[in-house]
Amino acid sequence: MSRDKPASILPALLLLLSAGIYAFLFLHAEQQWEVAVLAILGVAAILSAGRLGISGQVERSWRCSPVLLGWLAMIVAAALIYLLREDHFSLLMVATLLLYAMVCLGLNVQFGYAGVVNFAGAAFFGIGGYTAAMLAGHTATPHLLILAIAGLLSGLIGSLLVLPLLRTRGHYAALITIAFAILFRTFLEVNDLLGGPQGLKVPGISLLGWNFNDNIEIDDETQFSFYLAYALFSLVLFALAFLLVRRLERSWLGLSLDAVRIDETAASVFGFNVARWKILAFSLGNVLAGVAGAVYAMMTGFVAPASFTIAESLIFVSIIILGGVGNPIGILPAAALVVILPEKLQFIQEYRYLLFSAFVILILLFKPGGLLPRPLRRYFAHWGKA
Repeated sequence: MSRDKPASILPALLLLLSAGIYAFLFLHAEQQWEVAVLAILGVAAILSAGRLGISGQVERSWRCSPVLLGWLAMIVAAALIYLLREDHFSLLMVATLLLYAMVCLGLNVQFGYAGVVNFAGAAFFGIGGYTAAMLAGHTATPHLLILAIAGLLSGLIGSLLVLPLLRTRGHYAALITIAFAILFRTFLEVNDLLGGPQGLKVPGISLLGWNFNDNIEIDDETQFSFYLAYALFSLVLFALAFLLVRRLERSWLGLSLDAVRIDETAASVFGFNVARWKILAFSLGNVLAGVAGAVYAMMTGFVAPASFTIAESLIFVSIIILGGVGNPIGILPAAALVVILPEKLQFIQEYRYLLFSAFVILILLFKPGGLLPRPLRRYFAHWGKA
C-alpha cells in the first residue's frame, strides 16, 4: 500500500493571507461598485473552491499543523483589526461578527454535536446582555466577573429549559425553544425593573482601570477608535471559545455527544446517559451565548427587548446551517455573509436583503452541506491515506 505525500501548510497559509486581504478590502470599500464587485468575487471564490477541489487541499493542509496555523489566523485577524484602527463602523462590524460567531459556536455544540435544537439563541444572548446591564449599572462587580456570571446564568436557565426538551423530539422540541424565546421577550417588555420596552443603558467595559469606551490616544494628533479595544477583546474571547469547542469535539466527550446525536436508542443500550449529555451540550452552548451577549451589550451601551427576537435567533441558526452544521471552522465565513454583507449593501436599500438571500440560496444549492461541511471523525493518524 502506498501513502500520500505529507501535505504542505502552504495552501492554508495562502488562504489565511487571501482572506485577510479580502476582508480588509471589503470592509474598507466605500464605493457602491467596489462593494458589488468584491461581493460577487467572494461568492464566486466560495463556489469554485469546492468544484476545483481547493477546499479539500486546504483541509489537508490545515491538518499538518493546526496549532501553528491557528496562531497565524489570530495574527492575521489582529492585523486586520489594527489596520481598521480608525474606522468606527468597520471595527463595530468586526466585533459584532466575532460575538455572533461565538454564539454560533455554542449553538454548534447543541445542534452539531448533541443534536439538540435551539431556536432561542437570541434569548440566551439577551440573558447575558441584561445580566451585564443590571450588574454593571447597579453594582460595583468587576466586569470580568460580570461576564462570567452572565455566562453561568444563561447556562443555568438553559439547563432548566432542557428538561422539557428531553421529553420531546424534532419539531416539538423546536416549538419549546420558540415558545421560550417569545416568553422571554414578553417578560422583558412587561418588566419595568428591566426597563420595559424602552430597555436599559449599559456601562462600557472597564478592565484593570482601562475604560473601553475611551478613544485610544497615542499622541495629540493620533487617536484610535474605542471599538479597537472591543474588537481585540472579542477576538480573544472567540479564540478561547473556538479552542474549547474544538477540544470538546476531539475528546471522548465529543465522541459521546456524537453517539447521542446519531442514535439515542443505541447510545442508551451501550450505557450512555442521554439526558446528561444533552444537558451538558445545551448548558455549555448557552454559557457561550451569555458571555457574548454581555460583551455585546456593554459594547453597544444599550439593551432592549427588540434586539432579542425570534428573527435574531433565526439569524444564528442560518449561520450554523450556512457554515456547515457541526463544523466550527465554517462559522466565521458564514457569519461574515450574514452579518457584514447586508450592512455593506445598504446602498440598494431594502433590496439588499433580496440580494443577500439570493446569495445564500445560491450557495446552498451548490453546497447543500454548507460552506464547510463537517468532515468524518478521524480516529487514526493516517485515516484514509493508505
